[in-house]
Amino acid sequence: MNFSLLQAAEVVEQTTAASKMSLWELFNAGGWLMWVLLVLGGVTVFIFVERFVAIRRASKMDMHFMNRIRDYISEGKIRSAVELCRKTNTPIARMVEKGIERLGRPMSDVQSAIENVANLEVSRLENGLPALATIAGGAPMIGFLGTVMGMVQTFMDMSAAGGTVDMALLSGGMYVAMVTTVGGLVVGIPAYFGYNYLVASIEKLVFQMEANSIAFMDILNQPVQK
Repeated sequence: MNFSLLQAAEVVEQTTAASKMSLWELFNAGGWLMWVLLVLGGVTVFIFVERFVAIRRASKMDMHFMNRIRDYISEGKIRSAVELCRKTNTPIARMVEKGIERLGRPMSDVQSAIENVANLEVSRLENGLPALATIAGGAPMIGFLGTVMGMVQTFMDMSAAGGTVDMALLSGGMYVAMVTTVGGLVVGIPAYFGYNYLVASIEKLVFQMEANSIAFMDILNQPVQK
């Protein structure tokens, strides 16, 4: 009975000491895998911020851009239309510019040129997203790996201590092992939501590109004013 009370007291003391640990001490308790997760967390923040800014910049569009393109083309001011596209410097503007450069060719060639530029622009916008998706799925797995490794080490220590169930040793090893799982989730969950947000933003931009592509083809089908 006294032995059980002693074990319980040790567990309480171990838990109290753990609750007083700083975040840095908990981080170090997680082992070297926590440094891997820290690097992945930094990569996640960098990719998300960089892609967010790039997509936000690409999505900015002058509401009167297509109207001005229509006016220039209908008036035969092709050079002015090209200069406007280059000055705007957005995926939609580059698509329109490529279409203008193909004026005089069959409409199918113009459409193909616009689609090729659109595919390149979408590919550029998606740069870094595969890495973000990999981190979203891989970080929790790395955290779980650290937990399993910690539990294996805990049972090895218990076996070396004579095979007796030491609750203080077991509980101490368990909370240290679980730190990596928490770290993996802390990195993986934001990466997952960030990835889906960026994908949704790109899909919205692709819809705008398709709409403006159709509008441009309609402009080309209008008769030229003399």
